[in-house]
Amino acid sequence: MQRLRELPSDVESLTKLVLEQQAALEIADAALLARQMEVEKLKIELLRLKRMRFGRSSEQLDQQIAQLELTLEDLEVSQTQIAPLREPAAIADLTKPSRRPLPANLPRETQIHASPCACPECGGELRSLGEDVAEILEYEPARFKVIRHVRPKFSCANCQTIIQTPAPNRPIDRGMAGPGLLAHVLVSKYCDHLPLYRQSEIYAREGVELDRSTLADWVGHSSALLAPLVTALNRYVLSATKVHADDTPVPVLCPGRGTTRQGRLWTYVRDDRPSGSNDPAAVWFAYSPDRKGEHPRRHLKDFRGTLQADGYAGFDKLYNDVDPNHPIKEAACCAQYPESGFIWSRCTMSLQ
Repeated sequence: MQRLRELPSDVESLTKLVLEQQAALEIADAALLARQMEVEKLKIELLRLKRMRFGRSSEQLDQQIAQLELTLEDLEVSQTQIAPLREPAAIADLTKPSRRPLPANLPRETQIHASPCACPECGGELRSLGEDVAEILEYEPARFKVIRHVRPKFSCANCQTIIQTPAPNRPIDRGMAGPGLLAHVLVSKYCDHLPLYRQSEIYAREGVELDRSTLADWVGHSSALLAPLVTALNRYVLSATKVHADDTPVPVLCPGRGTTRQGRLWTYVRDDRPSGSNDPAAVWFAYSPDRKGEHPRRHLKDFRGTLQADGYAGFDKLYNDVDPNHPIKEAACCAQYPESGFIWSRCTMSLQ
């Protein structure tokens, strides 16, 4: 926008400038509307593909969804880049969805912006008329800290015995990582798909040098620490009278070859909430390097109850080759769209 001192003084030039600005705004409105329509179209397509993903397993479908997500992000960013041509109120009308309230559980920090003690116009005394409150969402970057464990040492004046409080246990013997840091590394790697070498680079920006090999050592030790929890989770899930089962492909690196091969994650879900149970829902994952039927038969060798799964042939022997006195009952897999009022009953959706 031109500043006021740069505006022409004659009416004809001012009229021309106004018309030019109006034409620019009309072009911006048309561009915003076109992008908004494209964004809505992509959202519908993305929703359709996500529903399809729970009806079949496909790496190509996952890649298509990821590409649509990126395209959607680019379009939404471009909308914001065009929007400054409009007034703030018009921007909200054209591009912004209704704003959700900020979560009530977040800590609040109040900053009071003090008013002048007297009227700046006439110097008169001011009366309170209430206040306006606006909230903004802020983020404090995660930070490292060092916890110093100090254990004073004493000696007995009579018998010379040395007294000292035992050192607190560490998650990793003689390791320098605390439980919070280990949890962060694991969540970043397995939930946020952030490789260890990238984590190492991120931590280096904070001035903390953690080699990838060190992080890998922590992940290995943490896996051993969590093994009893995995065993307990396995026992809890398979103690149910009904279990949902499915498998999904997962790319696995081949060390030294620079390529990947296809492994399998087997998913076993316990979730009876739709039938009125108060038992917590849980899922147990098991990995195998291939999709042979021996893997689910090994995983479910002690399970007795109803198994809901798809038509994969590897499940057949579970129904046919078990103890006839305690058989595994077959429940065919079905999938209903949310619009129909039914919950998706595929095991991959049972916790949604």
